[in-house]
Amino acid sequence: MNIFLESVSIDEIRRVSAAGFADGVIFSESAHAASESGADGHEAITAIAQEFAIPICVEVGAVSSDEMYRVAHHLAKLSDHVVVQLPLVEDALVPMHRLSAEGIGVCATFVFNGAQAVLASKAGASMVRISLHDLDAQGQTSTDAVTEIRSLLATSECECDVMVASPKTATQFTECIAAGAQIVCVEPEVLRALLLHPLTDRGLDRFLSRLSRKPRPADQ
Repeated sequence: MNIFLESVSIDEIRRVSAAGFADGVIFSESAHAASESGADGHEAITAIAQEFAIPICVEVGAVSSDEMYRVAHHLAKLSDHVVVQLPLVEDALVPMHRLSAEGIGVCATFVFNGAQAVLASKAGASMVRISLHDLDAQGQTSTDAVTEIRSLLATSECECDVMVASPKTATQFTECIAAGAQIVCVEPEVLRALLLHPLTDRGLDRFLSRLSRKPRPADQ
């Protein structure tokens, strides 16, 4: 199982990577624009790619088939680590297939069931991204969707990773992994929250208490 960090901050990626948690990055142009970092989006993607040899998933900001292919091709030239994200709509199928044939990694977004996942994989996607928020908003069980997609991809002998985004709680995170998700995308604050547990705090308090009572070397 891999963790992809949803962040445009190279400092944040650096900290998470140093802990061994960053197996990939989800780069959002809108998040980058709001960050006021000073660099344009392409410069930021290039900087991340140069420092970290991990996949960087970047959304393609286009709607027509030809424009999707052109923009995706341009993004892929920034680095071999770039994986272009295309929505699973009819206009995206041809560029998805062409890009895959050219060796460019493709992640299909807006995938919510097994049939869509199989079609995305057949078109050339190496990843399918499932939005937990959208499923929850429709009253669907995200873990059931992950289980169905994994099962159907395996039955169809499709080599395609299942990515889920974005769990907000430890329960969602563990349920998605238990259901078979190969990639879980998390925001930095959620990743930090996953480390927290009331029993951890209690254990730490006991440890610090014992440590405070331990004689210091100078007192021995």
